[in-house]
Amino acid sequence: MDMKQISSLLAAVALLCGAGMANGQESEAVRLFKATKIKAEQGDAEEQFNLGVMYLEGERVPQDYVKAAKWFRKAAEQGDAAAQVNLGVMYTRGEGIPKNYVEAANWYRKAAEQGIAGAQGILGGMYHLGEGVPKNYVEAVKWLRKAAEQGDAPAQYGLALM
Repeated sequence: MDMKQISSLLAAVALLCGAGMANGQESEAVRLFKATKIKAEQGDAEEQFNLGVMYLEGERVPQDYVKAAKWFRKAAEQGDAAAQVNLGVMYTRGEGIPKNYVEAANWYRKAAEQGIAGAQGILGGMYHLGEGVPKNYVEAVKWLRKAAEQGDAPAQYGLALM
């Protein structure tokens, strides 16, 4: 392969990644993605979460729910509450992983136990409906109340309905 072919190949790869090369310089977006990925691969939970968001939203990379779920799981397993919520959402929707309300409830619970109001409200709703957990109004009220006391409007509404 000659230099012209190599240069063309590199330009094509850069365009596929949304990078664009100007005068041999990587764009800021590509540099940020690479730095985030390196830290994520080294086990940094915050950067694993950030990389998951990039793949989830198609930010600086093509949208890829499978990769988003992979990186959210890595961060979630280290206790990152935001990653636990996002992984729960992905299980609820079946994005990048099979739809599974039991797994969704498991991840929402982990975040809820860390005091995340949105996760508490969702978990309360799951207990109210019996999705992924046994229907249990006492547990539903418990989780909805925790979220409502933090000002979570959907939880306040759900609690009022109960």
